[in-house]
Amino acid sequence: MHQVALEVPFVEPIDLFAHFQSEPHAALIDCPRANEQLSRYAAIGFSPCFTIAAKNSVIRCSHPRGSETARARGDALSALEKHLARFRTERLVGIPPLQCGAIGYLGYDLGHALVGIPPHPNDDIGFDDMQVAFFDRVVTFDMVTKRAWAVGMAPEGAVATRHSDELAKTVEQIARKRRRSDVPGRKTLEPNFSRGQYETAVQRVLDYIFAGDIFQANLSQRFKAELGDLSPFELYCRLRERTFAPFSAYVAFGDTVIASASPERFVRLDGRRVETRPIKGTRPRGKTADEDEALRHALLNSEKDRAENLMIVDLMRNDLSRVCRPHSIKLTDLFAIESYATVHHLVSTVVGELNPDLGATDLLRATFPGGSITGAPKIRAMEILNELEPTARGPYCGILGYFGFDGSFDSSILIRTIAIKNSLATFQVGGGVVADSTPHDEYEETLVKAMALIDALGADDSKKLAGAAVD
Repeated sequence: MHQVALEVPFVEPIDLFAHFQSEPHAALIDCPRANEQLSRYAAIGFSPCFTIAAKNSVIRCSHPRGSETARARGDALSALEKHLARFRTERLVGIPPLQCGAIGYLGYDLGHALVGIPPHPNDDIGFDDMQVAFFDRVVTFDMVTKRAWAVGMAPEGAVATRHSDELAKTVEQIARKRRRSDVPGRKTLEPNFSRGQYETAVQRVLDYIFAGDIFQANLSQRFKAELGDLSPFELYCRLRERTFAPFSAYVAFGDTVIASASPERFVRLDGRRVETRPIKGTRPRGKTADEDEALRHALLNSEKDRAENLMIVDLMRNDLSRVCRPHSIKLTDLFAIESYATVHHLVSTVVGELNPDLGATDLLRATFPGGSITGAPKIRAMEILNELEPTARGPYCGILGYFGFDGSFDSSILIRTIAIKNSLATFQVGGGVVADSTPHDEYEETLVKAMALIDALGADDSKKLAGAAVD
């Protein structure tokens, strides 16, 4: 099999995806604000030819068009690698790199099995550890040139495919109509920590740091709310309009939806080149230009935040060294400031060259879950988070990834993300606790990161967020 493409009229991806968002399986790799370096391309996949999901080492594979489902026990990444190999094809040149491939998420809890620690004892919502859909028909977009293509798989020697023809006709029939997100009714957020409990947990992390167990741990708290009359896609549109995050994405798999406005790339593989961009260090945006610049300057010059960022850079360099060519790992950007709608972030970039006999799943085995959302050393930090956080993380701090059938891979860390199951919306926010952290400031940082998510949900819980929740 190989890929064929037909250029189609350009329609904003969010508007076109509104046509597909109610399908049982659909995915949008979004690009709310085009950026030559970080966020230039978008893609839509729908009606997958194959899906794979995993929960507690039980692998479920299905062919949605034929309703066939098979179950087996095994390793999730091995199963994913095996099925990706079945679809291997060459990339088309001259069009965006997001072509036919698999899109889905790997939840943070999958990392427990990869590093060899027990799962969290309180998995109260029960998200799958992994859900990935294989798309043999996609629409791919270049958001800088404003061009789009319908791409489909075809037998060798074919110059056209029914999939790409059908997609082309669909795009042509859809009017350029801006989708307006509805104003939701007010939601009540339920946290899994009170302020006092969270600050006590931060102090416990500090105790572990001073005892010499770890240097850093990324402690988080979770909020949940019923969606009510707000649809998951309308929620995503609201979140998107408040963040314009470079790694925004929306995937819907049956009763599970991931609506993400992530600012953080986890790992990208393009050819042999590997890139990771860990974020550590956050400040809120200012209310005036002078205040905003002062906060930006404070973050850039904060010894605490720079030390926190450097710890994770070293951790990621170490992880990449397990799968990259010797001496190929380089730090190309250290302590860069990136500014978003509600926060400033401190970001660094590490690159390397993947060993020639390895691929995307090998890269994931070496690096997942990301150091920026676990801590250092990684395994001990994860054990401590299992002890201190009241509930399993689910998708939060896992990844949302695109696995190209050409072997390419790109992924974002699922932060600033709302995970939905059966109309129950959850999101988590956290921060890296280091030796000079204070419990009060760490709690406040979580609220800064939660602002856009709370607003998108239409939540009305100021008393709880101010710390009035009963201990």
